[in-house]
Amino acid sequence: MSEIGFYHLRTSPLEKALPRLLEKVVEGGRRAVVMAGSAERMAWLDVTLWTYDPASFLPHGTARDGRPERQPIYLTTTAENPNGADVLVLIDAVETAPIANFARCVDMFDGGDPEAVEAARRRWQARKAEGHSVTYWQQEDGGRWEKKA
Repeated sequence: MSEIGFYHLRTSPLEKALPRLLEKVVEGGRRAVVMAGSAERMAWLDVTLWTYDPASFLPHGTARDGRPERQPIYLTTTAENPNGADVLVLIDAVETAPIANFARCVDMFDGGDPEAVEAARRRWQARKAEGHSVTYWQQEDGGRWEKKA
């Protein structure tokens, strides 16, 4: 079973929080697959990861770029793991079947959207019922994450 962390965005938007989280993944020598809800959202994320910090470089790619096995971070809209990642990041309330194929899953959701919060609660209950280890992280002022459950 996988370790699944639910990350409740409260003080900064996804485009600020996700790159920082992915930096930690890459710095730790791990690989990630980021699964978005649509091709448009994936394209937005691709641009965001190139431009979020002019002084930083966050290596990533998509199917369009080819050679997924060389990408530390792979962006997709489908349930796949072509870069051999051990971390799965879900955004846009995406649900995917192969969570068990990853050591860790990060489920990020917008705390300012009541529907997104309710959907995250349903996913939490489902993942827990499936036997996964689940934790809940809430974003505090300044963007720091605090483990709540």
